[in-house]
Amino acid sequence: MKIEQIYTGCLAQGAYYIESNGEAAIIDPLREVQPYIDQAQKNNSKIKYVFETHFHADFVSGHQDLSAKTGAPIVYGPTAMKLGFDAIIAEDGQEFKVGNLKIKLIHTPGHTMESSCYLLYNEEGKEEAIFTGDTLFIGDVGRPDLAQKVIADLTQEKLAGHLYDSLRNKIMPLSDDLIVYPAHGAGSACGKNMSKETSDTLGNQKKTNYALQEMTKEEFIKEVITGLTPPPAYFPQNVMMNIQGYDSIDEVLKRGVNPLSPAAFEAAANETGAVVLDTRDAQSFAKGFIPNSINIGIEGSFAVWVGAMIPDLKQEILVVADKGMEEEVITRLARVGYDYSIGYLDGGFDSWKEDGREVDTLTSLTVDEFAELQKNQGDVNILDVRKNSEFLSEHIIGAENAPLDYINESMLQVDKNKTYYVHCAGGYRSMIFASILKARGYDNLIDIKGGFKALKESEKFNVSEYVCPSTLL
Repeated sequence: MKIEQIYTGCLAQGAYYIESNGEAAIIDPLREVQPYIDQAQKNNSKIKYVFETHFHADFVSGHQDLSAKTGAPIVYGPTAMKLGFDAIIAEDGQEFKVGNLKIKLIHTPGHTMESSCYLLYNEEGKEEAIFTGDTLFIGDVGRPDLAQKVIADLTQEKLAGHLYDSLRNKIMPLSDDLIVYPAHGAGSACGKNMSKETSDTLGNQKKTNYALQEMTKEEFIKEVITGLTPPPAYFPQNVMMNIQGYDSIDEVLKRGVNPLSPAAFEAAANETGAVVLDTRDAQSFAKGFIPNSINIGIEGSFAVWVGAMIPDLKQEILVVADKGMEEEVITRLARVGYDYSIGYLDGGFDSWKEDGREVDTLTSLTVDEFAELQKNQGDVNILDVRKNSEFLSEHIIGAENAPLDYINESMLQVDKNKTYYVHCAGGYRSMIFASILKARGYDNLIDIKGGFKALKESEKFNVSEYVCPSTLL
């Protein structure tokens, strides 16, 4: 028996490869499916099933492509209807054989109505592990407000009630030594406060997970829905792609992995209205970029911020990337449903500059430079683009909170005629914010390199003088 968790950090997502006696199953595959196929072939195994725990909102699953390429049927839990492709709609308790293993579907509505977990029995017939999707995370449970975005008569309270019943009646009676393998870990927007750990025993979760402690259904509903922030705008669109189907990843890559000379790149930008997305790191972008391009670095929480900043999945995108990273960028865009990359700048930004084309820049101060400026100049306009919860925890006295998450509202706080010093936690989000406003005609934003973390660590920035520890005290 082989169980492999294939964890993708930028999505905080876990897919699973299960193998026994020449047969394999994949649970919640990513969009690019060739690695699963390659692994099965390497092990002389045939992929027999593609199991889906639910209709994912935060990424486009590879279920359709993987089924088409291997012949393995897709399996969903009860109520997974109106699909745009063939699938087995399994009954609660239905069992599937994979080699000498047995996998039982357990219907656990709550995160969504079709949500299901998969209980794995080993070769001896003993319960070995449970793949919980977004029903149960390590330290958390799935948020109950996503399915209501696509099914009108559902409310988050109704879903939370279903989740309470599923956890108490279906999951908690199982043995404590089961290994819990969830679909996500810390950093995913599918829960509130997930652990950075990506597996645990069910027994330990019964002791430590707040949602599994003794409480009434009403108390559970209140606890689970309290503190939920609006999900990223692309989530409902990803759900519909996972239900209705999508273009093959091969077609998406063929369309996007298209090298364009600087002249062709500029012509495409002018003729199509495509977003020019620069995926280099923040400081490389600040030193020089194509006018009106926006920066979302590939090394950060790329998919999440693309989803938040570019609300239309059908928006055409032109990519600027570090040399050799172009296909990776286009693949990561496709993972969250951005299938309309139409090309990338051949040779990267250097080729644009060497061709003598117009270049723009953004000023980025070190924290020491900013500390000196504030000391000499006194009051300055500071924009803190972190989440409101981060701001409330700790912030620079006098700073305005303008969360990147709500950039269209936050930009209303900005006066084009004033100079603002912009920071986030570490410098990634502040450059996204500054680049987007720059593309919209705001020319007086100055980035603070390294963000709030660097400010606190600077010997020249007096934390006790400038930082308010909490507005909640």
